[in-house]
Amino acid sequence: MGDAFRSLTDRVRAEADPAEYERLVRLAREGTPAARDELAAVLAESQRPLWAREVAAFALGTAGDRRAFETLIFMLNYRDPVRCATAAHALARLRDPRTARAAAALATNELRTGYALHAVRLLTALRAPESVPTLISVLQRLLMGPVHYWPIAEACVQGLGALGDRRAVAVLGAAAEHHRLSPSAKAALARIPATPRRARKRSVRPHP
Repeated sequence: MGDAFRSLTDRVRAEADPAEYERLVRLAREGTPAARDELAAVLAESQRPLWAREVAAFALGTAGDRRAFETLIFMLNYRDPVRCATAAHALARLRDPRTARAAAALATNELRTGYALHAVRLLTALRAPESVPTLISVLQRLLMGPVHYWPIAEACVQGLGALGDRRAVAVLGAAAEHHRLSPSAKAALARIPATPRRARKRSVRPHP
């Protein structure tokens, strides 16, 4: 299932029940409809430990099974950055139309700003209609606030440069005034195409 899955299973192995760990890893690798049903049952049981829910949600999410959506969004907003990164990886592959809106809600939650890094990166990867307005909003707030949360601000700057939308020019210009963001903000501005010139209207002479 790839390096991301191996990294996840290596990380949770120490906290997992060995028999259940082997069962869930086997189901994840099988990838059959029956195996996915068993993994989805793990998510439906509230008493399941977090490691088991993470393995099941990741396997389902990367397989495009939308039953993983709610668990992955919960983990995207989790206090452990490693679990946030794993959830973002799976959500980017889930292709659920609700993902961008949920990630935008997490990124703009002022009470959870310190945990918004992977939501910002996910919005960049999704290239959804919500992506540019959300990154602009978050970056504007961070530039005006007393605590700038530089890693999140940097992710917004890089994301806006990658998305290349001219709506971001003003906020990137403001970011360029901050010495910690200046190099990446200038690089992001350089990636945004200039406004295309309007074609001049040619006068048409009447035929004699």
